[in-house]
Amino acid sequence: MAILIDQSKRVLVQGITGREGMARAKLMTEYGTQVVAGVTPGRGGEHVEGVPVYDTVLEAWEQVGPIDVSVLFIPAPLVRSAALEAIDAGVKLLVIVPDRVPIYDVLSIAARAKTTGARFIGPNTLGVLSPGKAVLGMMGGRAASAKSWFIPGPVGISSRSGGITSSIAYYLAREGIGATTLVHVGGDAVVGVPHPEVMLEFERDPETKAVVMFGEIGTSQEERVADLIEAGAFTKPLIAYIGGKAAKQGTRFSHAGAIVEGGRGTYEGKVERLREVGATVVESFMELPRATKDILAKIS
Repeated sequence: MAILIDQSKRVLVQGITGREGMARAKLMTEYGTQVVAGVTPGRGGEHVEGVPVYDTVLEAWEQVGPIDVSVLFIPAPLVRSAALEAIDAGVKLLVIVPDRVPIYDVLSIAARAKTTGARFIGPNTLGVLSPGKAVLGMMGGRAASAKSWFIPGPVGISSRSGGITSSIAYYLAREGIGATTLVHVGGDAVVGVPHPEVMLEFERDPETKAVVMFGEIGTSQEERVADLIEAGAFTKPLIAYIGGKAAKQGTRFSHAGAIVEGGRGTYEGKVERLREVGATVVESFMELPRATKDILAKIS
């Protein structure tokens, strides 16, 4: 199995006729994702990579049938209206790729999603990939590289960095360790599906035997994962690496959401809390493959 995306999910691309939309539609379709429609207002009737383009999400739904996921390649100022359009049409999972989406707009999307039972990954995300099944967004860059870098296996990956999401899967694969699903939760301070929700998804997936998590300073995502472990809601082995060890208060580390303010979201606090509940926290990124291999050997 996998979480969030597999070959059965019917996918829409909003902004499919733009440069990024076209390039990533090619990635998704060539990888095996079931992309059934695209939307760009005023471009209805065209085709991109053999995918029909419609003027609205509702029109696409009416013409091709129910849509499970929408991937947004929309300029940041227009993301709110495009996301609400998809949610109102009935789409239950959105992948919001752009960065610099205003926080107020993200909160508006979150409020609408909550009332309709929808969810969204991102914003500021490379997306989601289930090796050998399907990809949402831009993970891997091209289908050929995504197929060669990422292999199926028993490890879930959740990360606050897009590049590190791919790197974790790549270095695990070099050790012969595959993944069920790679999830880049997004690099902003407010994201739709943070680490704790990803952990609950992996908890329900019978093929995921352990999870590797890349965390960062800032926000409380990693501490909330520790709370889940302590409460018995997440029971699978967790191997974690936390970035930003050298960052001082007020310093932004890499992403908009990675900033220590008022003593909250510190490297030390995250590491201590995770270790306190039994997670394996490594000191350097390159320790992740060996630590994961050791954990899998113990539970096999």
